[in-house]
Amino acid sequence: MRVLVTNDDGIFAEGLWALVRGLKKVARVTVVAPIREQSAVGTAVTLHHPLRIQKVSLTEPEVETYSVEGTPSDCVILALEKLIEDKVDLVVSGINHGLNLGDDVLISGTVSAALQGYLRGFPALAISIATTDSLQLENAAKLAALLAEKVVSRELSSNVLLNVNLPDLPLAQIKGVQLTQLASKSHINTVEEGNDGRRQYYWLVRQQTDRVADNQTDIWVIEQGNISITPLHTSLLNRQAPAIPSDLCVHLLQGLQQRQVLRRSADN
Repeated sequence: MRVLVTNDDGIFAEGLWALVRGLKKVARVTVVAPIREQSAVGTAVTLHHPLRIQKVSLTEPEVETYSVEGTPSDCVILALEKLIEDKVDLVVSGINHGLNLGDDVLISGTVSAALQGYLRGFPALAISIATTDSLQLENAAKLAALLAEKVVSRELSSNVLLNVNLPDLPLAQIKGVQLTQLASKSHINTVEEGNDGRRQYYWLVRQQTDRVADNQTDIWVIEQGNISITPLHTSLLNRQAPAIPSDLCVHLLQGLQQRQVLRRSADN
């Protein structure tokens, strides 16, 4: 299995390399990621100046890695069109430092990178988590590996674009995994005004909404202590949903728990 990994937090982000470590246990991984943080750039693509690419060797030297002076979408386009010659089985974007829920997916660089893979005919996952705690990052990486295996084994359709979010909880406290819909709103964008002594300026500020979410939405499911998996190919693109096994969520939670037990046994 060959997996392209990218993100929007930049090539040095801890979540990116936690994801790589999880996926390389089940796949051959190539990393193509922005040289610096590109959060909230949405689907931006660079059209008016050249893109600089550098092959680098970072925390996982055996993993082929490229940094790009561009957006997350640029990274995926370059990877699939020029940098990776062999067939790619899956595109995974993350692990994002912060949740991508509701209408946040419309500006998320993490989700947009996965979308670029999906639009080019590849199954794609966007993985986000509410914390940067190393143990929770490891759980998110394990979940990504489980989903990757299910895509390649055809337990999941190859025609999927999944937005996956994990709550800020240790695995033992996560209640379950649920398929969800996008909430209609996650934040309110407001404008603050200031003056630096020379001229007036404006600052865009995101405030969390206090709107009560429907119990089928990603926000509600996360608030109840569950992992949320939202099929974006139906939520955003109005395409027919591919069949997703009814017991997928149960199997994913069991798989995470089994891997936790195996790790504890190995540590002892």
